[in-house]
Amino acid sequence: MKKILLIGTVACGKTTLCQRLNGMKQDYKKTQAVEVINHTIDTPGEYLEHRALLRNLFVTAAEVDMVLFLIDPTAERFMYSQGQSAAFPVPVIGVITKCGIATEKQIALSRELLEMTGANPIYAIDSITGEGMEPLIEALM
Repeated sequence: MKKILLIGTVACGKTTLCQRLNGMKQDYKKTQAVEVINHTIDTPGEYLEHRALLRNLFVTAAEVDMVLFLIDPTAERFMYSQGQSAAFPVPVIGVITKCGIATEKQIALSRELLEMTGANPIYAIDSITGEGMEPLIEALM
C-alpha cells in the first residue's frame, strides 16, 4: 500500500478509515497528535480547522505518496479551500465518508465540494460497513 496522509475535520472519519485500512478493530478515539499506523498517517482535525496549524499538514505530506481529503457529508461546514490540493506535492484524492447515514443530496454536494479542491478521483465510502472500500483500496495499492 502507498504511504498516505488522511486530512479532514474533527469527527469526519479519518481514524475509522485508518482502522479499516489497517485491519484494526473499529474503536472510536479522538486523535490528539499525528499517528503513523503502518503506511497510514492519521492527523488531528484541528490541523485543517485552525489555519495556523495547516502548515503541519504540508510538512507531513512531504513524506507520503498520496493525500486523502476526507469529508463528512452530514456535516454542515466545509473547511477546504478551492484548489487546495495544489498545495500538496503529491496526488490528492477525495473520500466522502459516512455514506451509510448520508442522503444522496448530501453525497452529491460533498462530491462537488471535493471537486472544487482539485481532489481527483473521489470515492464514496462507509468505513463502518465497508461499503465502497474496494475501489479506494485498489487506488491505494
